[in-house]
Amino acid sequence: MTTHLTDSHIYDGEGDALMEGVDQSDRVIILPDSGDPKHADPITRIRIMWGHWLLDDLLANRYNSLVCAVNADDNSHGIIAQLASLLPTSQWNETTITAFAKHFVQPHTVTVVKFDMDAVEVLGLLRPQEHEHLALDDLTLGFKMVSEMLRRRPQRLPAASVCFLGARANVLTGSSDSEPSFETVLRTMYEAGYRGDVYPAPWMWQSAPTGVFARYPFPDSLERMREGGF
Repeated sequence: MTTHLTDSHIYDGEGDALMEGVDQSDRVIILPDSGDPKHADPITRIRIMWGHWLLDDLLANRYNSLVCAVNADDNSHGIIAQLASLLPTSQWNETTITAFAKHFVQPHTVTVVKFDMDAVEVLGLLRPQEHEHLALDDLTLGFKMVSEMLRRRPQRLPAASVCFLGARANVLTGSSDSEPSFETVLRTMYEAGYRGDVYPAPWMWQSAPTGVFARYPFPDSLERMREGGF
């Protein structure tokens, strides 16, 4: 990447110098990928919305659909209940959300339950009744259905999704019964056909000094470094 010298600043006044001295744990280091910003990327990628607040963006009507988890027992801590309480025209609440989900839960397969909240349609991934937690296989099947639902009804776009990590009632588990990496979650969504935005969990804003990318698939340089190259 070519570096251009400029007299421009990020902040007005002494803001640049002041921000250099800020020391706080909530920070991310966003790395540029290997694409050329002067040309259209031939690969459609998932945007990773570092530093953005999902609820604020939903309330500002930036998305028509939200993908998140829902369960048939208790949604009081989920983003779906928070959103329902904040949308002035929504007729849903935690009690009705949970009761509605109970009608659709299946014993062996994930279900995508639709909640029309007027300004936003929530596509809730409901884990099978036999699963204590949401599994990666559930996420794969759920996002295949979500991707097809978005494709068949373009008016559901633009769409945003939670990252499914750090949840309470809807914990996502990988093959070792522990939470998978964020990269694994993104790969699962992408391979299932999803191309919307994904919002990292707020605790992931403490990722520094680990550098992060703003789009997925990540650049090939990451894989080369993993293999010992440069």
